[in-house]
Amino acid sequence: MQTKHQIRQLLSSAGIRPNRRLGQHFLIDLNLMKLLVDSANIQKDDVVLEVGCGTGSMTGLLAQKAGRVIAVELDRNLAEIAEKQLADAKNIQLINTDILESKHKFNQTVSDALALAREQHRGRLLLVSNLPYDVASSLMMNLVTGPTVADAMYVTIQKEVADRMTAAPGSGNYGILSIFLGATGEVKSIRTLKPSVFWPRPKVDSAMVGFVRNRAKSERIADMELFSEIVHLFMGHRRKIVLSCCKLADGKLRQIADWGEILENCQISPKRRPETLSPEDYLCIANCAGNSIFLY
Repeated sequence: MQTKHQIRQLLSSAGIRPNRRLGQHFLIDLNLMKLLVDSANIQKDDVVLEVGCGTGSMTGLLAQKAGRVIAVELDRNLAEIAEKQLADAKNIQLINTDILESKHKFNQTVSDALALAREQHRGRLLLVSNLPYDVASSLMMNLVTGPTVADAMYVTIQKEVADRMTAAPGSGNYGILSIFLGATGEVKSIRTLKPSVFWPRPKVDSAMVGFVRNRAKSERIADMELFSEIVHLFMGHRRKIVLSCCKLADGKLRQIADWGEILENCQISPKRRPETLSPEDYLCIANCAGNSIFLY
C-alpha cells in the first residue's frame, strides 16, 4: 500500500499529475483500503478483478490474498508505474485498456484473461476496486448481466451511485441498477467516505459498498436479456402507469399478446407506476412475458 506522499512522488518522477477527466482520485487512507479488501474475505483460490488500479497501491495487497489478480488501468502512464511497483508479484496480470468497449460491452481481452484465470483457480470471481466514477454503474451492470459474471463486488464509488445500489422501490434513488442488484443478490453499505480520504479530493462524498450474488435468486431469471428489456421498457417511463408503458413495447416485446393477463398473474395493478415495482415484480413480469412470447 502507498501513502499520499509515495503516490505523489511516483507521479512526480514520471512527470505527470492526476487526470481528473479520467476520474483519478487515489484512496490514500490505508485503513480504509484494508477495510475494503478485508470486507471481500478473499481466499487463495479466488480471482480478483481490480479496475482503475492506478499506481498499484491496493493491487499488491490483493495479490497477497488472491490466487490471481487481473488489474486494469486505462492510463498508460499509471499502468507503467504500477507494472514497475508490482514487478515481483507473480500472480498479477496488468492490462492497460478500457474495461468497457462500450457502455453495454465488457472488454473482451479482460474477459478472456478472467476466463483463463478461473480455469486455474476455482474460487470466486470478485471485483474489488476503488472505481473510477464514470464507469462504475455500467461496469457493475455488465458484471451482473454477463456473460462475465462476478460472484461479489466490493467497491468504493460515488455516494450517489451507492444510494442507487441500495435504494428501495418508490424512493427517489430507485432505478435500473437497484432492480438488477436486488433481483440477483444482496447489497450492503460498508462505509461513507469523505473527500479527504482521497487525493486529489473529489467534490462529492463517496461510499464503500458490497454486493454478493445469490445464485438461487439469479437462477430464477429465465432470460436475462428479456428481463433487461422489460426493466428498461418500464423504468424508461418510470412515472407513467404500467399499462401505458406496455403500449410502448417494441422489438421482441411487441410479440406479447396480453399484457393485462401478465400483470394479473403477477398481482400488479395496471395503474401502478414502474418506480414502485420491486425487483420481484419485474422478475415475475419477465418470466411470464417469456412464456407469452414462447407460446406466441
